[in-house]
Amino acid sequence: MDAGTAVAGRRITVEVNGTLYEREVEPRRLLIHFIRDDLNLTGSHIGCDTGNCGACSVLYDGTLVKSCMLLAVQADGSSIRTVEGLAADDATLTPLQQSFSDHHALQCGYCTPGMLMSATALLEQTPSPSEEEIRKALQGNICRCTGYWNIIEAVKAVAK
Repeated sequence: MDAGTAVAGRRITVEVNGTLYEREVEPRRLLIHFIRDDLNLTGSHIGCDTGNCGACSVLYDGTLVKSCMLLAVQADGSSIRTVEGLAADDATLTPLQQSFSDHHALQCGYCTPGMLMSATALLEQTPSPSEEEIRKALQGNICRCTGYWNIIEAVKAVAK
């Protein structure tokens, strides 16, 4: 197949942040590009396209995944929650988001969506994590600005 040959699309249905979407996607389209480009949900960031940085992390049927490592067609029939899906309908910040602000756990903000999704996944599974559990949950995310300390403190502050 040459570069000019069109690839047949596949129709998928996926729930994202409580809204059901039906779209035709190319089989090779990454989930992060589907979320950002097709659904215009640009909160999740593209950092590396190799699964190393965690900026594209989302909850996929309740499990934390790096959306640059999945194809959009794999999400057919699934439920996805992105960083946009964390805030309440009235745009009120969650306690975790507020804690990130209060503890200066963000600087440039590039890693923030992935950090928030990783911390959300942790707190939903382990409401009272130890500092070691917090560190382990965040280890798949790269932050080049904060040194991680304030991020860990922000998560500890909302742990029950």
